[in-house]
Amino acid sequence: QVQLVESGGGLVQPGGSLRVSCAASGPLFSTYTMGWYRQAPGKQRELVARITSSGSTNYADSVKGRFTISRDNAKKTVYLQMNSLKPEDTAVYYCNGAGSYTFRWGQGTQVTVSS
Repeated sequence: QVQLVESGGGLVQPGGSLRVSCAASGPLFSTYTMGWYRQAPGKQRELVARITSSGSTNYADSVKGRFTISRDNAKKTVYLQMNSLKPEDTAVYYCNGAGSYTFRWGQGTQVTVSS
């Protein structure tokens, strides 16, 4: 079973950048499609970016052109580089499987965009 630990969140001003990371443990990480999700207060959790085992990526329209997902299979880590951040990007960010498998949710990492 894959376990997930997110980190790297924080407070950033509008227009700023932040990179969050997700460290995974367990076998077969490199074979899984992985994704970054976010959940804002009072809203449902949404998938914002996904990356396949071969490195193909997809993004939600709301983050396209601003966010970049990547992975390092040797380190069993998935990253989300977030640029040109907006107040509406404020949320708890989680990683998880985004293909055929999902795993127990981690604690997430809080990203707050505010001046």
